Amino acid sequence: MPKCSECSADVAVEDGAQENEIVQCAECGTELEVVRTAPVGLAPAPDVEEDWGE
Repeated sequence: MPKCSECSADVAVEDGAQENEIVQCAECGTELEVVRTAPVGLAPAPDVEEDWGE
C-alpha cells in the first residue's frame, strides 16, 4: 500500500486509479497525485493547476 509523503500513513487507492488522479491521505488530509499505477506511486499534488478556461 502506498504511503503518504507527509505523514507516512498508508493511503488507500482504489483499484483502477489512473495517473494524475488526486487522492487524499485519511490521516493528515494531504492531497496526493497518483504518478504511476503499477505499482501505485504517490507524490504531493501540485498546489495550482493550469486553468484551461474553465
